[in-house]
Amino acid sequence: MTTTTVDLIRHGEPEGGTLFRGWRDDPLSAQGWQQMRLAVADHTPWDLIISSPLARCAEFAAELSQRESIPINIEERLKEIGFRQWEGVSPDALYNESPDQLNDFWQNPVENPPPDGEPMVLFQSRVESAWQDIQIHHPNRHVLIVAHGGVNRLIIGKVLGIPLRYLFRMELPYAGIS
Repeated sequence: MTTTTVDLIRHGEPEGGTLFRGWRDDPLSAQGWQQMRLAVADHTPWDLIISSPLARCAEFAAELSQRESIPINIEERLKEIGFRQWEGVSPDALYNESPDQLNDFWQNPVENPPPDGEPMVLFQSRVESAWQDIQIHHPNRHVLIVAHGGVNRLIIGKVLGIPLRYLFRMELPYAGIS
């Protein structure tokens, strides 16, 4: 029997504060870099780093890879869910504009996606495909996945059997390791 051990880390705080980012490619803020470096500190047992291609994940993953001589793979399927019309908008601004639409999304993102956003079932399919490939292609390894709140929630939900509609009810802080 083979075992793949996977740790998930959410990116740190991006530049620009709290916004719906999705596929928007904002880099980490100075605070975000500090959060990430503190989160991993001297704890680097990983054999491989797999990262989202977005800067807020990939730039830290590349730094950690170089510093610790750990191989890195960039995995396109680990991008955050695409929020489209909501990208770059703060939750507070959205709540002021469309409180019902935002509340509906938080309560059930499957039935209430963001306008023109990536449907949850497509996001789920994309991330679960990457998750399955990671487990198959990296047996007996300790892998660090550097990704996003939505991606990490989806993987945790898959492992724990949490229905997709409850995905965004999980709290995952910046630089949180699961």
